[in-house]
Amino acid sequence: MGPSELFESADGPFLLLMCHESMESPHRFAYFEQNKNMGPMTLTERINDDLKAAMKAGDPVRLNTVRSIRALLIEFSKRGSGSVTPDDEVQALIAAGKKRKEAIEMYEKAGRKDLADTERQELSVIQEYLPKPLTREEAGVVVARIITETGASGPKDMGKVMGPVMKELKGKIDGSIIQELVKGRLGSGT
Repeated sequence: MGPSELFESADGPFLLLMCHESMESPHRFAYFEQNKNMGPMTLTERINDDLKAAMKAGDPVRLNTVRSIRALLIEFSKRGSGSVTPDDEVQALIAAGKKRKEAIEMYEKAGRKDLADTERQELSVIQEYLPKPLTREEAGVVVARIITETGASGPKDMGKVMGPVMKELKGKIDGSIIQELVKGRLGSGT
């Protein structure tokens, strides 16, 4: 391998690697981008980077959690069309978080504080990848807007409201809170 040089272009810096001069190929030069100006990282790219970082840091909880997320996303991509959409990624993360919450409850009931703490740590790692959760007030604004848009007026219209609200708020706030907000705005009907 010969010398390499860093050059600046309109698209950003790139690295020119010169391969060994004895190569007979006309492709003796390889261009590699130094930094990717291709937009934000996908979740899969971020997971792969975080997996490497967790390995280097020697953090077993983070490493196992990131590995399980990665496996979940790979499994999810094999089930469907092969490509995973951002919505699919969020759904997979929500499912993983829900499993951790259920495990925490189970371990606490069984008196296994050590295992419950591990599950809490894993849940906090999973939550780092989820979209920033909305506050109750922010979700209430969305619920009020959708109630107005759908013309809902009472508890009998709950089904008409829940679909659009869940579609918009999915992954951003717990479903039980959404249901509580919609019931509160439409009246409980009891």
